[in-house]
Amino acid sequence: MYIGRMQRMIKCFFGMAVLLAAPAAAKAQDFDYFVMALTWTPSFCEAEGDDSDQCDPSRDLGFTLHGLWPQYEDGWPEYCETNARNPSRRDTEAMADIMGSGGLAFYEWKKHGRCTGLSARDYFRLSRAAYNSVKMPTRLDDRMSTDALERAFIDANDDLDTESIAVTCSRDLIREVRICLDRSLSPRDCGADVLRGACRYRGELDLPPIP
Repeated sequence: MYIGRMQRMIKCFFGMAVLLAAPAAAKAQDFDYFVMALTWTPSFCEAEGDDSDQCDPSRDLGFTLHGLWPQYEDGWPEYCETNARNPSRRDTEAMADIMGSGGLAFYEWKKHGRCTGLSARDYFRLSRAAYNSVKMPTRLDDRMSTDALERAFIDANDDLDTESIAVTCSRDLIREVRICLDRSLSPRDCGADVLRGACRYRGELDLPPIP
């Protein structure tokens, strides 16, 4: 009952926010659903280097929010025109706890958030709500198959299934978990392009531990 009430509140919030941002929505492109991309921070830091604030070992970051991406059934909009103002530094830095850095938050707004028809602040609020709607698995192995990681998320979240989640990899590293959500942030089936981007390797891959 609590989950249903929360979903109705999110749906109401989204509808009201789009109405309030009507001038921006007229220029932003339509979309069908969201993809929430969750980065495994130790994999990111091992592959990209540890210069980012996200890689500071004292922060103990595991799955962080890469972004909440508007999606078509096949393909996606990006860098949309909008009348919405860019977020302040305070707004972007406030997202660093779940995104790793304020710089990433601004980039995600510029590339994806502008396409939602929301203000920057409302886009960040929705992104945080999406992130908080998913329970992260508490027990992960240093080497896992993508199927095993999917199963760990499904076991932790009763409303997820194999059609609503995709795991990406790069070389021998598991990189991201991507979860498909409707506009009320309920899991839904992913489009074909999301599934095409999933890792094809079914053996075990590295999932570096949190330092």
